[in-house]
Amino acid sequence: MQEKYIPAEVESAMQRHWAQHNVYQVNEAAPRDKKFYCVSMLPYPSGKLHMGHVRNYTINDVMARHLRMKGFNVLMPMGWDAFGMPAENAAMANGVAPAQWTYDNIAYMKKQMQAIGLAIDWSREIATCEPDYYKWNQWLFLKMLEAGIVYKKTGTVNWDPVDQTVLANEQVIDGRGWRSGALVEKREIPMYYMRITQYAQELLDALDDLGWPERVKLMQQNWLGKSVGATISFPYQLDGEHKQLRVFTTRADTLMGVTFCAIAAEHPLALRLAQKRPELQAFIETCKLGGSAEADLATLEKKGIATGFFVQHPLTGEEIEVWLGNYVLMSYGEGAVMGVPAHDERDFAFALKYGLPIKQVIAVNQQPYSDTHWAAWYAEKENSICVNSGKYDGLAYEPAVQAIVADLSERGLGEQRVVWRLRDWGISRQRYWGTPIPLIHCAACGEVPVPEADLPVVLPEDLVPDGSGNPLAKSAAFVNCSCPKCGAPARRETDTLDTFVDSSWYFLRYTCPAAQIDGKPSMIDARTEYWMPMDQYIGGIEHAILHLLYSRFWTKVMQDLGLVTFSEPIKNLLTQGMVLNETFYRDNAGGKRVWFNPTEVTLQRDSKGRACGATLNADGLPVEIGGIEKMSKSKHNGVDPQSLIDQYGADTARLFTMFAAPPEQQLEWSNAGVDGASRFLRRLWAFGYAQAESMARAAAVHSGALTASPYLSHLTEPQKALRRDIQRILKQAEFDYQRVQYNTVVSAAMKMLKALEAAVEAQAHENTEMWSLVVREGYGILLRILYPVVPHIGCALWDELEFKAEFGCALLDAPWPEVDESALEAAQSELVLQINGKVRGALTVAKEASRAEIEQAALAHEIFKRFSNGQMPKKIVLVPGRLVNLVI
Repeated sequence: MQEKYIPAEVESAMQRHWAQHNVYQVNEAAPRDKKFYCVSMLPYPSGKLHMGHVRNYTINDVMARHLRMKGFNVLMPMGWDAFGMPAENAAMANGVAPAQWTYDNIAYMKKQMQAIGLAIDWSREIATCEPDYYKWNQWLFLKMLEAGIVYKKTGTVNWDPVDQTVLANEQVIDGRGWRSGALVEKREIPMYYMRITQYAQELLDALDDLGWPERVKLMQQNWLGKSVGATISFPYQLDGEHKQLRVFTTRADTLMGVTFCAIAAEHPLALRLAQKRPELQAFIETCKLGGSAEADLATLEKKGIATGFFVQHPLTGEEIEVWLGNYVLMSYGEGAVMGVPAHDERDFAFALKYGLPIKQVIAVNQQPYSDTHWAAWYAEKENSICVNSGKYDGLAYEPAVQAIVADLSERGLGEQRVVWRLRDWGISRQRYWGTPIPLIHCAACGEVPVPEADLPVVLPEDLVPDGSGNPLAKSAAFVNCSCPKCGAPARRETDTLDTFVDSSWYFLRYTCPAAQIDGKPSMIDARTEYWMPMDQYIGGIEHAILHLLYSRFWTKVMQDLGLVTFSEPIKNLLTQGMVLNETFYRDNAGGKRVWFNPTEVTLQRDSKGRACGATLNADGLPVEIGGIEKMSKSKHNGVDPQSLIDQYGADTARLFTMFAAPPEQQLEWSNAGVDGASRFLRRLWAFGYAQAESMARAAAVHSGALTASPYLSHLTEPQKALRRDIQRILKQAEFDYQRVQYNTVVSAAMKMLKALEAAVEAQAHENTEMWSLVVREGYGILLRILYPVVPHIGCALWDELEFKAEFGCALLDAPWPEVDESALEAAQSELVLQINGKVRGALTVAKEASRAEIEQAALAHEIFKRFSNGQMPKKIVLVPGRLVNLVI
């Protein structure tokens, strides 16, 4: 065993050994009683891992290694979410095909993962851009099309008129295309959709049984957005026709307070009114500019225009003016809202802006109402009663809703209804780098599915986007084909599938690489039933809605199609916290903010250690301190994992990221913390080196747990005390592993090493052989506790110190240490010592000590002598096993 700990040598040697012996390849026939399937959300191959990746995968790795020691058959796979817009952007910037850029990045990032020492079964690796994978996207798309779950209709998209392409919402910046700067238009184009709304209630109900963080379940509930309310019709006449403007509302109790109606720019009534009103048409055209996302509309300045057209109030017959509003969504409810400005904050602001009437119809606890300033209680349902509402005055929310809906129903102008915020999933993308939609357009036969035998429709990998639209549409080799039905010349569909399709089932494919059923290739096979559902899924909170929701939907569809027997893919979810770091910047002459990496900056601190200034190393001039923020490229405050590994080793990086914060909390980067993690590992190695000879002698005379050893009865009290400390710490560490609090696991290991170091230092006058037995046992437990966190140094020390020979296996397969409960039974008891009710210290007595013996020990204690001023106590209060209080 070498004296100094050299991380690069230790880690490269262990990684070579693991690779040569294929130690992480897993199969379903492993001789283990129970399985555990833990998955980290697969990364996009952007080029380099960041510290968020390192933290995520290390959490997964620690869990996998610990549970393997506990006897589980553990699967931890990895893959690449390889399709998508960033690859096209990189292709345009660098003039290379997205495929080349993607595969190069995958190769580099895979090396980085291997350098971290992750226990990944690479035999199951997938890349979603490979035909063998996306073939099954296409296959299931066609099955859904056949079942009516996929359908086609026109949909609203963001259109860049200069680049002639559809933009994702995040590519629309201040209403303009991110590349061209052109004003973005809303266009209606044919698109394919999946009927996720058909599963809305099932998706909502199943949340209750999932072991997910409550905030994630709440986010999904809000996204599903179940609203129980009523559809209300406002009659009108137009060109001699009797029609109704339908609105959906959850506040039918406020119907008597309607002072206007607002409709979406795309509403049929808006389009019809605009035919004779140029100013309305101009407003509609303005609404077409900008993003189409609901989030965009939520933050948009609310604008409207009066149409001069009126509908009738369904109960009073009063004329209600119709407005066009840029904030009204055609996709929600009926594309129209009834404006009740007195009790809706958005309507209130709109009414003030345009001078519309505000009529109070709800009162709460007789609070005074003002039609000039909004108050939160105006929109309250609880404790509300109707006022200024005629026959409904005095009714609370529920009775008022029931009465009003009943009256509307009698007139044929209203009914109860459930509306969902959730919309069907638009899966068409007018982009190149994605799964080709397997449809063919024939002039004679119409839209024809690609025959199953002809799948996959292979995406050509040599095209280079130039920003002028989808290159697939310009590729004759791809587009031109024959109709599968009639054989006539036809054209392939050039839209590709949303990349959320790729990530909605990849965890199923991990379970069954090269899946086959009855000797034929298949999407999944029987192995999927062994591994699924996932026992643990780990990823960022930013994926809490769409990715997780689509994955759940995809699984339910597969269940309905008879492909799987389970309905939910994820039993337990862990959302790891972000990695934060300091930020520093300067504003240049043009007003642009320039950010600097913390390694480029020197901090000045005041007498209390607080940062009070900073200078740039390059020029010595001041920079501004921007505070602690998420590591990001834009803020230039990231830490390169590879440089960290090169300097300190992977185990130091792993130890720090696990120790700095609990997995679900944010982690604040600290260079001092990294140095501390490195020092601890050097101490761990140094202790093993220093004790190697004595522990080897102990191993020669002893094998197995001390609980079964004849030497146990010969232990001295200090030796028993050390064993007790070790077992107590082990018990806490096991508890912390179970609750996924890896920061306190590391803390426990640090306490254990400290206890061993102190014991060795104090053992000079003790039986050396017995000490060696106790120390070796404790050090073996320490290595097993730490191994999941720092596997390289753990495995190296295990082998060097001959634990492998003692246990008959490598540390990877060593059994988890069992707590020796008998060692926890102390011969002595420690009581809190109080003087006049204040804690002053501790009193150690024999566990079987009588009350008289405890009182005598307390009176003789130096703490009592110091605080008693020679007086005897008036009273002695004893709480057995807990405390003794001397009242003077």
